[in-house]
Amino acid sequence: MKNISLILNGILIIAVGVLYFLHFSGKKSGSESTVSAPSDLKIAYIKSDSVLKHYDYFKEMRTVLEAKGKKLDQDLQNRGQSLQNEITSYQRNISNLTIGQAKALEEDLGKKQQNFRMYQQSLEQELSNDQNKLTEALYGRITTFLKKYSEGSGLQVVLKFDQTSDVLFGGPGIDISQDVIKGLNENYKVEKLNPTVKTDSTATKKK
Repeated sequence: MKNISLILNGILIIAVGVLYFLHFSGKKSGSESTVSAPSDLKIAYIKSDSVLKHYDYFKEMRTVLEAKGKKLDQDLQNRGQSLQNEITSYQRNISNLTIGQAKALEEDLGKKQQNFRMYQQSLEQELSNDQNKLTEALYGRITTFLKKYSEGSGLQVVLKFDQTSDVLFGGPGIDISQDVIKGLNENYKVEKLNPTVKTDSTATKKK
């Protein structure tokens, strides 16, 4: 089984709200009505790759998952090698076996191969579930932080900015990546010191 690594950049974030209410006009009963976008709409963005790279929680969880993946992969290789040794031994000694003995060994090896494949699939599913849980945890942590952050900054929309997003350009003045990284890491530091206390500090709110 190939080492199963985390696919990081596709798993992140963000609470994406409505960008714009397009200006439009229509006529009803001979009169014209107009709805326009709010003039004070505040938008910001974060660079998802930068947040992932510097968020301590994610770095630690990624290390844990990678270590687990390597351990499970080594276990699978050991089991596979043991099964291969049995198959090689059977092939080497088949001429010394009776038809009944050979048939019994073949059936036994067939069951072991089937069990091995099922075990391999269970490991892959286990690692996939762990990755999905990390994805959900990241989404929850970051969106919760951003909701609190917006209360002090007045932000109404926060976008994810990377090569997979629809944001083609964002000026540096609305990039809150460093604020988010700092706030997330401060929260995580408090959380590690006081595991029973759920943090929502946004001490680094952008003005």
